[in-house]
Amino acid sequence: MQRSVLALPRSAKRLVVVALDVLLALFATWLALSLRLDTPNWPEEQQWRVYVLASLLFIPVFVKFGLYRAIFRYTGQAALVATAKAVTVYGSLLLLTLLWLQWSGVPRSLGILQPLIFFLLVGASRAVARFWLASLASPTDATQRKFLIFGAGTAGAQTASAMGVSGAFALLGFVDDDPAKVGRSVNGVPIYAPQSIPDLIARRGVTDLLLALPTASRSRRKDIIESLHSLPVHISTLPDWADLASGKVTVQDFKELDIEDLLGRDPVPPNRDLLARNLFGKVVLVTGGGGSIGSELCRQIAIEQPSHLLLLDHNEYGLYAIHQELQRLCEERGLRTHLEPLLGSVGQTERLRFICRTWMPHTVYHAAAYKHVPLVESNPVQGIENNVFGTLHMARVAMEFGVKSFVLVSTDKAVRPTNVMGASKRMAELVLQALAAQQTATCFTMVRFGNVLGSSGSVVPLFRQQLAQGGPLTVTHPEVTRYFMTIPEAAQLVLQAGAMARSGEVFVLDMGEPVKIMDLARRMVELSGLRVRDADCLDGDIGIAVTGLRPGEKLYEELLIGGNPSATSHPRILMAHEAALDWPTLQQHLAQLQLAVDSCDVAAIKSVLQVCVQGYTANLKSD
Repeated sequence: MQRSVLALPRSAKRLVVVALDVLLALFATWLALSLRLDTPNWPEEQQWRVYVLASLLFIPVFVKFGLYRAIFRYTGQAALVATAKAVTVYGSLLLLTLLWLQWSGVPRSLGILQPLIFFLLVGASRAVARFWLASLASPTDATQRKFLIFGAGTAGAQTASAMGVSGAFALLGFVDDDPAKVGRSVNGVPIYAPQSIPDLIARRGVTDLLLALPTASRSRRKDIIESLHSLPVHISTLPDWADLASGKVTVQDFKELDIEDLLGRDPVPPNRDLLARNLFGKVVLVTGGGGSIGSELCRQIAIEQPSHLLLLDHNEYGLYAIHQELQRLCEERGLRTHLEPLLGSVGQTERLRFICRTWMPHTVYHAAAYKHVPLVESNPVQGIENNVFGTLHMARVAMEFGVKSFVLVSTDKAVRPTNVMGASKRMAELVLQALAAQQTATCFTMVRFGNVLGSSGSVVPLFRQQLAQGGPLTVTHPEVTRYFMTIPEAAQLVLQAGAMARSGEVFVLDMGEPVKIMDLARRMVELSGLRVRDADCLDGDIGIAVTGLRPGEKLYEELLIGGNPSATSHPRILMAHEAALDWPTLQQHLAQLQLAVDSCDVAAIKSVLQVCVQGYTANLKSD
């Protein structure tokens, strides 16, 4: 019968609802008269008029308030409020009509009593229809997801309400670490202490746990996740509020945990003065503007309202995508920044000169680089051309055209590198250090940080993809560790560090504690509600395969070559004290490196890098 009702045309459904409301209005009128006269009322001839009036007067009012456009399966508090308003208007009209006409045998109080009864009947009918129709979509007990919601606050209660509407979930309870809430209930659903979760999983078959903690700090979320990660339950977090408000929440709407929650790193509010210093009202050039870091730099720079934002990249689609995104951002926020997408490479000196001659940038953020270690190790000539000489070309052109601030986006892989990519980035740093020592008008600075979460080729998206495919997750070595930071935080700190520079500094971002990649892989499996398949659990769901270190890969990364970095005015920005080469000496090495690149002599390239870059060792045989 439910399916037959749902299959009716919309116009037929509306007629059914109107007919039902007419019957409810007639019944409400009879019941109101019976209560008022203290006896079951059998309509007398003069009372039939009030039955007709009550059964017809509400229809245009309900239509005006949109009550016949609502979908019963998804009605909630908002629909109830709209019904109350409509009945209030209807009751006022009914009372005024009865006071005006003064029909014999019809009490004037009927204009108050009948709408009250009618409202209760209409509200009850909508609630019954809602649960009756929603039950059609409910899965069987065998396939139903059984949820706990961690967080018995406003967000948790609203989520529970939305889940109840969908009928696709079995909500078994709330969990909250507030002792004042434990043992109580929210809309009849009990609240448990966190210590009860293992018992609930074992006894009631809980399959999913939803974090409803939108205002909790990342450190607190990390502590909660740490206490749960060994339990056989899938952990997710709230969907967007718009999804909740739609009343159509499904398991797919719940978001997977952000890796930031696993790291537990709370953001530090930015220094607005530092952010605006080299940006507001200025012409700003970002090289590599279509890349992971470059595009985020562009987003945050645009918000600071430079007069012009120049986006340089040789990747046509990447440049197109970030330009379109920034155009929408500027329109939405009313920003007057002029955006200029520029196709080109930092290896094209004349293209760089044309750009700087035309727009005369005040600030340059140099994010253009080849960054993937195995690819650069396999293509060292191209890596040196782009990372070393591309930086040199851009720096020289910046000096020629009076750029005030030049910031190089560097990497922790530049510290005692074991690969060409890291060595090439350290060479780029040496170039800027040497130029800064020449006392030019351009302020050169470098900002060094570790891995950013979500960037192209990073480990977290790879693990998510491997999980979706059923595994295994691939780790290059059981002991490999890495520093992690979110892309927005990294970009924000780069902008602030650049504003602190006096020239020649190497800034290092505080990356927190390094993360063991094997532990990260295990945690991502466990937080998906699955078990790691290993020697201790042969029947586990997902395996973790150790593939061996890639060419040039290190077990761990460092952020400093020397020790004892200096503090700055920002708690997460440090200043390193790194040795540098003077320009005449470096110029000779660059000339040798250029000859090696021109002749594609990989052994010569690595030999120069070994001389210039502290800690770099490599197999000098030609690849």
